[in-house]
Amino acid sequence: MKNRNIIIFFILSFVSEVVAQHSAPLTLWYERPANEWVEALPVGNGRLGAMVYGDPFYENIQLNESSVWAGSPNRNDNPAAKEALPEIRKLIFEGKYKEAQDIANQKFISKISQGMPYQTVGNLRLKFERHGNISGYYRELDIEKAVTTTRYNTGTSIIEMKVFSSFADDVIICRITSNKPRSISFTAGLNRPSKVNVNTNGNNELVMSGV
Repeated sequence: MKNRNIIIFFILSFVSEVVAQHSAPLTLWYERPANEWVEALPVGNGRLGAMVYGDPFYENIQLNESSVWAGSPNRNDNPAAKEALPEIRKLIFEGKYKEAQDIANQKFISKISQGMPYQTVGNLRLKFERHGNISGYYRELDIEKAVTTTRYNTGTSIIEMKVFSSFADDVIICRITSNKPRSISFTAGLNRPSKVNVNTNGNNELVMSGV
C-alpha cells in the first residue's frame, strides 16, 4: 500500500427511538445479510470504497483505496471525451441509446490503458459478542443518499448501523446505535489476503501496513 490513509470513524450512541423500517424510492433492501461479495452493499467517495455485508454477529466491511492496485500512476482519461459529451447527452435525451453508447465507447474509453485490477485493502471485522437470537432483520442501500443501513432486534435491544463515505472529509463513517443503553459491545480487527502487518496505536486505532 502506497502510504495512503483510510480513516474509519465509529460513532456509538444510545437513542430513545429507532425509526421504523421503510422502503423509499431508489432503495435496495434485503431481509438477510450478504453471503458473498456481490450481495454486499457499496459506498464510496472516489478514493475510498467499502462493501458492507450487514452480518449482525460478525460484520465484514471490505475496504478499497484508489492507490492499491496492480498498476502505476496513469492518466486514464480520453481527451476527446469533453467534446463528445454534449452530443452523447443529446442522443440520450432523444432516446437514441445505442448511438450514444457507440460514441461513448469511441470517445470516452481510454486509448492508452487496458485497465489494471484493483487489490482489496482488506477486511474490517466487527465481532458483536452480546447478540442473542436475531429477529426483524433488515438492511438497505439508500442510493439517493449513498448510505447503507443494517437494523435488527437482538431480543434485548434494537441495533442499527449506518455506513457512508464522505467526499468532503475523505473518510468512511460507521455509526452504530441502540435503543437501550450499554447494549453495544464488539471487537474490531483487520485482515487481508496477502501478508501485511496489523498493529494497535493506543486503545482506539488499528494500523495496517504493507507493500
